[in-house]
Amino acid sequence: MTTKPLIVVKCGGNPAVNAADICADIARLVHEDHSILLVHGGSGEIARLAGRLGVPQRTLVAPDSVSTRHTDPETLEVVVLALAGAVKPKLVAELSRHQVRAVGLTGMDGGMLRARRKSAVRAVVDGRTVLIRDNHSGRIAHVDTELPRALLRAGFVPVISPPAVDEQGHPVNVDADRAAAALAAALGADQLLLLTGAPGVLADPADPTSVQSAVQISPTGAPDPSATGGMALKLIAAREALDGGVATVRIADGRISEPVRRALAGAGTTVHISGMEPPNRSSRREEVRV
Repeated sequence: MTTKPLIVVKCGGNPAVNAADICADIARLVHEDHSILLVHGGSGEIARLAGRLGVPQRTLVAPDSVSTRHTDPETLEVVVLALAGAVKPKLVAELSRHQVRAVGLTGMDGGMLRARRKSAVRAVVDGRTVLIRDNHSGRIAHVDTELPRALLRAGFVPVISPPAVDEQGHPVNVDADRAAAALAAALGADQLLLLTGAPGVLADPADPTSVQSAVQISPTGAPDPSATGGMALKLIAAREALDGGVATVRIADGRISEPVRRALAGAGTTVHISGMEPPNRSSRREEVRV
C-alpha cells in the first residue's frame, strides 16, 4: 500500500473562473495518478438564481472589512439549489467527460462538515455596528473524513460544496474557501489551491498587475490591511489551512488555461503565517492511502 500526496482544489464561484479548464486540468493530473479533492462555491449562480426567483441578496461587511453573504431562510434555499442542483452537476459531468470518476457531495452528506450556527453576526450598516440574527450561516467545527477518504482511496474525485449541518441537523451555509481549508487540514493535504477570479493577492487592489508572489499574514486578527471582501476571507481560509498542517497554500488565477498546473508550479500568491515554521512532513497527522 502506497501513499499519494493529496491536493485540494477550490474552484471559485466567480463567473469569470473557467470551471471547464479547471476540470480538464484536474483530469490530466488524475490520469497522472494524483489524488485530488475538488471544493466549489457558486456566487455567480447563486446571484443568477436569486434574481430569477426574486430573492433579494445582501452582503454583510464585518467591522474588520471581511464580507460574507447574508443567508436568510430564502437565500439558504437558493444556495442549496444553486450549488447542489446546478454548479455541482456541471462539474461532475465535466470531469466525467474527461474519463474521471467524480462524486458530488454537500457537507451534509454523511455528516461530513459539521458547523456551529452563528447566533448573531456583527455587521457595519450605515456606519454603525449592528447584530444580524436571522443569518443561517455557521463556522465549521468538525470534519468527518470517513466518506471523502473512502472515495479517494477508491480512485474517485470528491466534488464538495456547502451547506454543512448544524448542531440540530439543519443545513447552514458555510464559506466554501474555509470549507476547503477545513477539508485540506483534516485530510492531511499537501497543498491547497484557491482558484479565483483574480491573479492572486494584489499589493494594490486597483492594479491587477501588482500580484504578490508571497504574502505574510498575522496569526490572528485581520489578515492583511490591503485585502478586503472576498480576498480577506480567502486569506483567513489560507491561515486556517496552514495552521491545520497543510504545507502549501496558494491563491491563484482560475480564469487562465491550465490553472491547476500553473498554481502547482508557483503561479499566484503563496500564503505564509508570520513566525510560523513549515510543517514537518514526518509529523503530519493523516494522508490518503490507496
